[in-house]
Amino acid sequence: MAGVSLQCGDCGTLLKSVEEAQEHAELTKHTNFAESTEPVLNLVCSSCGKPCRSRTESDLHTKRTGHAEFVDKTSEAITPISLEAPKASDDVIMEEAGDGSSSSQQEEMVVPEVDQKLLEELEGMGFPKARATRALHYSGNASLETAASWVVEHEKDPDIDEMPLVLLSSKNPEAPKPSLTPEEIKIKQQELRERAHKKKEEEEKQREREREKERIRVGKELLEAKRIEEENERKRFAFTLYILFYLHLKYIYIVYLLDFFCLYFNSMLALRKAEKEEEKKAREKIRQKLEEDKAERRRKLGMPPEDPTAAVKPSAPVVEEKKSSLPVRPATKAEQMRECLRSLKQNHKDDDVKVKTAFNTLLTFVKNVATNQNEEKFRKIRLSNAAFQDRVGKLKGGIEFLELCGFGKLEGGEFLFLPREKVDIAVLNTAGNELNSAINNPFFGVL
Repeated sequence: MAGVSLQCGDCGTLLKSVEEAQEHAELTKHTNFAESTEPVLNLVCSSCGKPCRSRTESDLHTKRTGHAEFVDKTSEAITPISLEAPKASDDVIMEEAGDGSSSSQQEEMVVPEVDQKLLEELEGMGFPKARATRALHYSGNASLETAASWVVEHEKDPDIDEMPLVLLSSKNPEAPKPSLTPEEIKIKQQELRERAHKKKEEEEKQREREREKERIRVGKELLEAKRIEEENERKRFAFTLYILFYLHLKYIYIVYLLDFFCLYFNSMLALRKAEKEEEKKAREKIRQKLEEDKAERRRKLGMPPEDPTAAVKPSAPVVEEKKSSLPVRPATKAEQMRECLRSLKQNHKDDDVKVKTAFNTLLTFVKNVATNQNEEKFRKIRLSNAAFQDRVGKLKGGIEFLELCGFGKLEGGEFLFLPREKVDIAVLNTAGNELNSAINNPFFGVL
């Protein structure tokens, strides 16, 4: 296969034509070139039509513009490389200046041949003929899009509107034969050097801008990552404070609950002890009363006293010699209700659902009477009702609690009835409070 590109032996860059190889040599000082059968890539951006000659150039274009779709038109632009009319380089010009008398190597500058159809289309788009000819020549007559992209990229070149010239051998009789003086050769060399230097500076500036953009992007990403990390740290700190605060409140609640149970347990012990003392005093009084009645009956019957010492024995109770250190007071209505509910729960401690149902049913009866005092249907309960028996009647302590609220048996024990004049709102409120405490307190009846 014939060569379709020139490859630089120093850096491996693929070039389309001899002219590009000469420009590459001027920029990089590389002089080792060889023909290659590998074509130069022609990746055309689908969005803006810019041609890219390598993957690196397409990646750079994507990073700069965001365009990511490219059409591979490499096969359309493949043309065999021509080595017959290379663009004059500095070395060739110097050789011509040093050996200008040789008629066999005499060369002349002529306008390069370009695709006339593409040239007409570019002129129709509004480009000057010189600019269109230069674009088609340096883009290798590949396509209209490639030439237009070349014009856009090189529109700031100082000689963009000058007609390009290439060297042509004097054997061609149709080409004009202008000659260059040594001064013109030096000027041309200086222009080429300046152009190469300017192009190199522009490329360096472009690379610097790309590096600055990349640095800014990386800086923004680092700042965003740092902000996210700080936000996560604040969330973790706030969550830790919430957990600690929650545990602190829970600890305080447990301490208060334990204090409450301790006070409640102590008060219950004191109440039980006072009840036992009161019961003991009552039994002692009854015993003394029986002894006095017995002695009085014997006296009335004329019988001698059973124990002579018993007649003169003082009637003062022995229990009074030892006074209790705890205050003795009768049990209040609330304490009686509480004890009734506690016994109900302890008698049925294996069935919490039934106990809770009984408490809720009693609370419903109490609420109905308290809110509808004039309604007799709320103050009258049929004891033979199956639902009542299942929820309250069969449980020991349920009917007793209603009796403490003021209900009484009526009509031979068939009904529980609370007369209107015996409705005591204070007693009903106390019953409601005790039932609410029994329902909501999970430790009710445990102690």
